[in-house]
Amino acid sequence: MRYHSLTIPDPQDLVFGRAPLPLACGFGLELGAGAVFPEVNFTLPPIAITDATWPDILAQYREMTEGVLLRAQALQVPGIVLEFEHLPPMTSRPQWGAEITAILCQLLEQAHEATGLPSALRATIVDLRHERRPPQLRDGPLWETMRRSFADCARAGGHILSIESVGGKEVFDEALLRGDVRGLVLALGVLAPRDMAWLWQRIAEIAEASGAIAGGDSACGFANTAMQLAGQRLLPEVLAAVVRAMSAPRSLVAFENGAVGPSKDCAYEGPVIKAITGRTISMEGKSATCAHFSPLGNVAAAACDLWSNESVQNVRLLSGSAPQAFAESLIYDCRLMNEALRRGQERWLRDLLVDSDQYQSPQALVISPQASVAIAKAIVAAPTDYQRCIAAAQTAAGLIREAVEQGKLRLSPVETRWLGRIESGLAGLPSDEGKLLEETAAEYANLFDRASYGM
Repeated sequence: MRYHSLTIPDPQDLVFGRAPLPLACGFGLELGAGAVFPEVNFTLPPIAITDATWPDILAQYREMTEGVLLRAQALQVPGIVLEFEHLPPMTSRPQWGAEITAILCQLLEQAHEATGLPSALRATIVDLRHERRPPQLRDGPLWETMRRSFADCARAGGHILSIESVGGKEVFDEALLRGDVRGLVLALGVLAPRDMAWLWQRIAEIAEASGAIAGGDSACGFANTAMQLAGQRLLPEVLAAVVRAMSAPRSLVAFENGAVGPSKDCAYEGPVIKAITGRTISMEGKSATCAHFSPLGNVAAAACDLWSNESVQNVRLLSGSAPQAFAESLIYDCRLMNEALRRGQERWLRDLLVDSDQYQSPQALVISPQASVAIAKAIVAAPTDYQRCIAAAQTAAGLIREAVEQGKLRLSPVETRWLGRIESGLAGLPSDEGKLLEETAAEYANLFDRASYGM
């Protein structure tokens, strides 16, 4: 399928806890039907993952899950999602990832039977294909291992299958370091959508065969890389903001090839996806500081259906374990949003969340409901993935320019010059992706394997 119109065309209707297409999943959980639920993600502290340490690792995942469920029950949470995000060895040895998936699913099922707690488990496997350069994306042992990991985790009880795929990243990383708009469009508008279509057709097939749900992808390896580099003042914020918008068409391809949500928490392009598809989304912000900093702490919650902490290590704090502590933070955040929904005041709270952030950073501006709908409209009006990427980038740059001219957003002289450079770069792109491939061949053709992208 291909989206040509918006499911949520009015920014006023892009709000947390409500989605035109609610999703039932897991043990009695329904997402997007008038409530926001916490999605808790936890991981190991520094430890070697070996046969010798494996019993301890299993014990830690059991301990983390039991601790989070204790806090959830103590605070009477109406529902919860746990995300088991693989570390690379857990995908490289699929039986390891499946073993942890089975333990977590069993603990959720026991809690559901004992207390009625609605819950679901998301299993996110690692994209191993970039261990080889140029990446071999469509066949070979790395892909076959990933395929098995997906299938094994689904059979072990994982309710939602996800990945942070990185097709096109071999070009993206080089282009980002150069600040090269042409290279960024090549990566996000030409290469990544091809890989997403191929990959998500296969993930959807695995999910359907096992009774799991094909969740969603994330442009984490692209847009979040740019966000973190901008946070370290290694590249301009306006470039990171435009890259964020450029990543949305690429993530949309998953939903055009079998994904049904909820999208990944680190996919800050989620509001654009929700506006187009009407599907549920997971987001992260102020309660994800255990994993990374960002300028998106409040505005990120504006349209969420799941609210996540991104990831936290299993370390001890004064209160208890870090997974327990961040689960509690998420639960209180969700309580506030759910009370606003109960009173019919969700738009009022949503607007406060947006207005507190959106003019503090161009990166916050481009994920506001108004901006997300504007970017979404530009995407669905474009006929190809390549043109979608350009349209999203131009719309984001235009929104930033407009906010600056209205005196709402302040940019430094350096950032202002970069905005002009980005606008000029976008305006100079060819209308045909084939021409872009020719023009960029000298810089980037050696970095990727054309056959891996069906070329």
